[in-house]
Amino acid sequence: MFDSKHGASRPETSADTAERPVHAPADHPRIPREKVGVLLANLGTPDAYDYWSMRRYLNEFLSDKRVIDYSPWIWQPILQLIVLTKRPFASGEAYKSIWNNEAGESPLMTITRAQTKKIRSTLEAAYGNDVVVDFCMRYGNPSTQAKVRELVDQGCRKILFFPLYPQYSGTTSATANDHFFRALMDEKWQPQVRTVPAYFDNQLYVEALADSIRRAYDALENKPDVLVCSYHGVPQRYLTEGDPYHCQCVKTTRLLKERLGWDDTRITTTFQSRFGPEEWLQPYTVEEVARLAEQGKKRIAVCAPAFSADCIETLEEINEEIRESFEEAGGEEFTYIPCLNDDDAHVHALSEVIKTNLRGWLE
Repeated sequence: MFDSKHGASRPETSADTAERPVHAPADHPRIPREKVGVLLANLGTPDAYDYWSMRRYLNEFLSDKRVIDYSPWIWQPILQLIVLTKRPFASGEAYKSIWNNEAGESPLMTITRAQTKKIRSTLEAAYGNDVVVDFCMRYGNPSTQAKVRELVDQGCRKILFFPLYPQYSGTTSATANDHFFRALMDEKWQPQVRTVPAYFDNQLYVEALADSIRRAYDALENKPDVLVCSYHGVPQRYLTEGDPYHCQCVKTTRLLKERLGWDDTRITTTFQSRFGPEEWLQPYTVEEVARLAEQGKKRIAVCAPAFSADCIETLEEINEEIRESFEEAGGEEFTYIPCLNDDDAHVHALSEVIKTNLRGWLE
C-alpha cells in the first residue's frame, strides 16, 4: 500500500499477525495484534558527506528553534546566505575523516544500529514478541515520522520514546520529544505514549561510565594527570532561562568522581562545540586543555559523558581539534576514552531504564 502523504510504502498487514475484530463483518480490515513499541532517538546524521547532503542536514539542524532560538527574520537570512554557503564544505570534510566507508554511513548511525540490535535482543528475551524496538534520528534519516508510522502499522498501540541523551536539554531531549509529538499528529489512531526522562544519575549508567574509565586507565602505562569530562555546550543564558543541562552535567561528573573514588584534582568538567558570538557554558574544553598543559599537566584523558554514541563531536572535534590545542600548549600524552556505544554494560543500563519505564504496560 502506498502512502501518498509520506511518500513511502506502508507494509500490508499479514494474516498471521492480524485478525478481524470479533463480530466484525467479513470485509472488515484485519487489525495487527497489539504490541508495545520502543523507539530510541539520537541526534542525527547526514546521508553522505557531499555538499548537498551536508547542506540538507545542516539546514534542518540549524533551523530548529530549540537549537538556534533567534528570530527567524534575523537568523534565516544569515543561515541561508552565509552559513549554508560555506559550512557544508568544512563539515563535509570533517565527516569524511571519520566516515564508515565499509557501511557507507556515519559512525553514529553504525553505533546506534548496534545499540538497537542489542537492546532489541534484551527486551525480546524479557517480553517475547509483545515489544517492537527500533530507532530514529531527530535530523536526517531514519526520520521520527517514518518510524512512528512503521510502529503503528505493526500494531503498536503504546510507544515508549527514548531520547538517548543522559542529561536533559531543550536543545536535545526536548526537540526530540517535540518531533515525536509532531509525528503523532499525523496518525488517525494515536497510540498511548510515554517519554523517557534524563538518566544521568542512573546507578547502572554511572557504573558503566566508571568501568569504561577504569579499563582505559588500566591499559595506559602512564596514568593521566587529569580526566576531562567534556560535555556539548549550550549558550550560557539557557541556564538562567531554566534549562537544567549545566547542573546535570556537573552532577554527572560528581557521581563519576565518587564512583571512581577520586578527589577533585583528578577530574574536571568542561564544555565544547561553541557556535556563534554568544557566551556559552564554561570552561571551554579547547581552552581548558591548553591551560592544563601550560600548568604542567602533560598527560590528560578526555571522555564525553553527554554522548551515548561516538559521533562527529567526539571522533573529530575531541580527537583532532581539542587534542591539537593540548599538544600545541605543551601537552605530551592525550587519551580519548570512547563513548559507551554498544558496550554490554551500557546496553544493560539502557535496557533497565526502558524496563522501568514500561512498567504497567509490560511486566
